[in-house]
Amino acid sequence: MKKIYYSSLLALLILISACNDELLNPIPRITFSDAVVFDTPDKADQLLNGLYATLGSGQFYGSRYLVYNDIRGEEFINRTTNVVTGLSTWQHTLVSTNNEVQNLWSVAYLLINRANIFMDGVSQNADKVGGQEKVILYQAHARFLRGLTYFSLLQLYARPYADNNGQQPGLPLRLQPELDNANNALARSSVAEVYAQIIEDLNFAEQNLEDSNGSPLDNTIKAHKNTAIALKTRVYLAMQQYQNVIVEANKIVSQTAPFVASSGVNHALQPNINDVFATPYTTTESIFSAPFTELALPGVQNGLGSYYNPGPRGVGDYSINEEDGIFSTTVFDRQNDARSSWIFDNPSNDLPYLNKFPRGPQHLDYAPIIRYAEVLLNLSEALSRSDSDLPRALSLLNAVRTRSNPTSPYPAFGSSEDLVEAIMLERRLELIGEGFRSIDLLRTLSPIPGKENIQAVPPSSPNYIWPISADELLTNSLMTPNN
Repeated sequence: MKKIYYSSLLALLILISACNDELLNPIPRITFSDAVVFDTPDKADQLLNGLYATLGSGQFYGSRYLVYNDIRGEEFINRTTNVVTGLSTWQHTLVSTNNEVQNLWSVAYLLINRANIFMDGVSQNADKVGGQEKVILYQAHARFLRGLTYFSLLQLYARPYADNNGQQPGLPLRLQPELDNANNALARSSVAEVYAQIIEDLNFAEQNLEDSNGSPLDNTIKAHKNTAIALKTRVYLAMQQYQNVIVEANKIVSQTAPFVASSGVNHALQPNINDVFATPYTTTESIFSAPFTELALPGVQNGLGSYYNPGPRGVGDYSINEEDGIFSTTVFDRQNDARSSWIFDNPSNDLPYLNKFPRGPQHLDYAPIIRYAEVLLNLSEALSRSDSDLPRALSLLNAVRTRSNPTSPYPAFGSSEDLVEAIMLERRLELIGEGFRSIDLLRTLSPIPGKENIQAVPPSSPNYIWPISADELLTNSLMTPNN
């Protein structure tokens, strides 16, 4: 029987090793056979749980990926000048050797390789893990995670799809298990080619995931059909393929208000926005989240609350931008908007902080990855930009807005451009702290606004995207840097 290192992988996935694990530092082969790891469905389930835990690492979706995408924009002001907690990202001064550049690249490709190894392992041991139908289900979960991970990497390390229709350099597209360093050398696929693989992975996931995972908790922390569909609305929006956004969103959004998912998990907005960010974090609005418990925390200086809450609940690395952030605009009405509870006025320094993730200092808040509110805004924007159905677009926008501010619905707009502008402002308000600001700017080739003494970053600047990790450039002889 073939000798491989699956048993080492099992230990890695269950324990979730530190984030300085390197994909391209090969783990030595050992003498255990593949039967040791994939000899029961329970062990395969443990491995799958390990994949989801890797995604929820504090260096990835557990917090830092979300934080980096927000602090690149203008919504937050750095207060601690701590180089460990994203200062270079906030300043747009990253180089290829920065920790955030190397660590995020490393954990993302670690997850991609673990997903590839997992898919190969269950396929080779179908009779031991529950048969071919179970294998396909396992692979659907892994391909969802792989697609999400490649999408996430593109948002930081590659030019937006709108720049030359995806023909700019993308990422090394690793789709096979890497058991040693034999395949280190792999050239970058184009942005369009990586997006094509993402869509292929998510289509497979949609077709083969369960309609429901059986409980509110499992429907929140693991993917099901609607999770894959919801993510596709985000992906197609980033590609500016608005008709595809509409097609996907219509699968899980009813034609008229109140907007709900008519199949699979019954997703819907919650009447009170604050219920979404409170225990047990498993409302039907929460399509996909990274969970945390006292025994499984995002790690030191990693929790979302650590970045955004001042002491004693957090470190307070970033306060709300009072001058140029979304809370300073007329879109936000502090007296009448339920999202006012997200602002904490710190008496110790008279600065406002984001209170969206208040549970500290252990930081037990789930990290929101996909919410139904985002899907409604994605659909609203796609309808508006394609001039497809402006009344429905406005209704979708107001469903999100009036849930928190019932006294101030948006009126009918004179043009689709004005409606789009309102949608983009509402996205900034509704999704603040959830990792969307940089993504929304780059997908439309908009400048990254300045803040305090930090200059705006135009789309032509090399700092518009992150540099490629120095580790990848060192170990992959075909890798090229971002210029």
